[in-house]
Amino acid sequence: MATNLTHARHDPMHCLAPGLFRSLKRGDRKKLKLDVTYRYGDNECARFIGFEPLGADDMRLLQGLVALAGPNGVILTAAPTGDLPKQLRLGLSPKLDAKDSDGLVVRHHITRLMAEIGWDDSGKNILTVKASLVRMSNVTVIIDSGPHRASFHLMSHAFDAEDGKLFVCLNPQIAEAVLGHRPHSRIDLNEVRRLNSDPARLMHQRLCGWIDPGKQGSVELDTLCAYIWPDAANAEAMKKRRQVTRRALVELHNVGWGVDEYSKGKWMLRRPAKGKTGGGSADVDRTNVPPSPD
Repeated sequence: MATNLTHARHDPMHCLAPGLFRSLKRGDRKKLKLDVTYRYGDNECARFIGFEPLGADDMRLLQGLVALAGPNGVILTAAPTGDLPKQLRLGLSPKLDAKDSDGLVVRHHITRLMAEIGWDDSGKNILTVKASLVRMSNVTVIIDSGPHRASFHLMSHAFDAEDGKLFVCLNPQIAEAVLGHRPHSRIDLNEVRRLNSDPARLMHQRLCGWIDPGKQGSVELDTLCAYIWPDAANAEAMKKRRQVTRRALVELHNVGWGVDEYSKGKWMLRRPAKGKTGGGSADVDRTNVPPSPD
């Protein structure tokens, strides 16, 4: 299936939260939990809580969903009327200051989503997608901003295994970024599809969260390591992490980024400039979720 989405208009908070997505070893999902707090701005923080940690596969899936929401997202209001919209709203569980906020629903066949993130529609990959959807739908997001608090799930979803139809409702924070109601981070999907390793993909999203297209930033190698592995490590493990991170920087260079080690362990990274591209539509009907896809 051909891909045609160029980028995702992602929420910076979901891109920059340290450890929200991380490199995982076999067995990590059974023994680790997700509990990440990201402090930003003045007296603002976001906490992500889940039964399992989120890995690079979850991150890629979310990138694809956010990208699909650009041209095709449908607003889910606070008081939907149909059975499916009600189910998605209940699963999203917006509370406190978010109780009246809108979600944004993506409606597509599961194979379209997989194609956009560079996966084939093998049975193994379909199982991976289904497990990831369940995992991310069980993540609770709590946002504190001064005296205000909002709570919701990272997403909610409904999937018909017989025909492959997938409905995913993205949380209000992501919805506002996609719709242009708050600043967004641009994730270039052409770059994402060309990256070969999970460490490179994890590092790429974090860098896209703070380096705008055509701009540059200076960063230390150990900081880049922390983008991939947020936990502390001994000297031997750090040596291996630095080696992997250096290989990930080569991948970044191969997709067009400027990568310059101007001093030992210190890097200047230049993001490619991008012209205006598609991925959003101002005149899409986003008023509610119909009971079935178009």
